[in-house]
Amino acid sequence: MTDLLTRDRPRVARRAQRTGLLVAAGVLALVFVVRALTGDIALVDLPNVGQDLVTLTTSVLIESLGFVILGLLISVLVQVWIPDRWIVKVLPRNATARRMVISVLGVLLPVCECGNVPLSRGLIAKGFSVPEAMTFLVAAPIVNPVTILTTFQVFGFDDGILVSRVVGGFVIANLIGWLFSRHPAPQRLLTESFAADCAVPASDAHDHDHDHGSRWQESRDVMARESAAVMPALVLGAFIAGLVQVAVPRSVLVTLGSNPVWSVLALMALAFVISICSNIDAFFILPFASTFLPGGIVAFLLFGPIVDIKMLAMMKTTFTTTTLVQLTTVVALTCAAIGLMVNFYA
Repeated sequence: MTDLLTRDRPRVARRAQRTGLLVAAGVLALVFVVRALTGDIALVDLPNVGQDLVTLTTSVLIESLGFVILGLLISVLVQVWIPDRWIVKVLPRNATARRMVISVLGVLLPVCECGNVPLSRGLIAKGFSVPEAMTFLVAAPIVNPVTILTTFQVFGFDDGILVSRVVGGFVIANLIGWLFSRHPAPQRLLTESFAADCAVPASDAHDHDHDHGSRWQESRDVMARESAAVMPALVLGAFIAGLVQVAVPRSVLVTLGSNPVWSVLALMALAFVISICSNIDAFFILPFASTFLPGGIVAFLLFGPIVDIKMLAMMKTTFTTTTLVQLTTVVALTCAAIGLMVNFYA
């Protein structure tokens, strides 16, 4: 019975992925059909709140969809067609310099944080130290071309938001890597089950030395898996962004957003709860830009990709609870400090 359940898990997971992708695609299609049919005509059958919700949700979806598709295509290219050993060759031997290079590998591996957890597990299994893999895990969702491009598309260089996000992500990642490199036994940062898996020699099957036919099949599988994870998050995130704007009284938003401290804390809490992908979080937070101070926006864009409900659940498969508590504390304090500094100088 156990073997039967184990064999069924991949099929159940694929079915859930397809269902999520179909639902998200259906919602996207519905939104664009409604948009095409109505044009500039007011939605007379909806109250003002409903009209605002549809307008805000649609605008976020339209602005972000093209960049999400670009991110998915680059993700497939990197995960399937670039051999892992190419990356290892460019790393220096010095520990500090090595972590600094690893923290910018997101430029070559531009997957969202959802894909970075299994990718980091693979790096550990291939011989990366735990602090090195953690450095990559923290930096990659922020220091990658897709996230940088979408953030620039939304904010440009206004208020230093883009620069603060990229530099802040780099600093936090290297701080995390350095702190955990001081641990006397880094392998104890891992769960017992994953540490046991790492003790088994890694297969060469992941070096992408297979034929083109299997690569194309794997490309389709990766595209489906990444799309199933990102597209529902895109739709849900766009809806939540619109819902918060219309449901929360503007007076409350203005009060929180105009306070240098509360603007940072409130948006960090929002980032933790909504668990939205780093490739589209800039589009999500755009409606709040006119209400919240720049430091709050920066704290949101830094904290969410590193620590949120979804990421903690995924990281729990790899790191111990104590490790995650320590990681969350350091990241939260650093993100808050960066957000407050931005508010001070903005």
